[in-house]
Amino acid sequence: MKALLTALLLLFAGSAQASTLRCGSALISTDDASSEVLGKCGEPKSRDLIGYREVIDHYGFRSEVSVEEWVYGPRHGMYHFLRFEGNRLRDIDSKRGN
Repeated sequence: MKALLTALLLLFAGSAQASTLRCGSALISTDDASSEVLGKCGEPKSRDLIGYREVIDHYGFRSEVSVEEWVYGPRHGMYHFLRFEGNRLRDIDSKRGN
């Protein structure tokens, strides 16, 4: 039982870490606006337009939003990949650099 509880805590800790990123003394989270991320983290090392994605809002209206990937790093040997959809942060992924 104790091992199961420990495994669950580690699982939740890992998912919480993936949805936030520290930039100096500031913290960014998924669903933050790209302007907020830019203000807290500064200009990324690279900024690429991946393409466009069709979204449907809760009223059923369809629209197309841009999808961008920003890369920060290396910071302490880690690269941080931020994915934006429609100027909102949707995903944060971190990988150790070579």
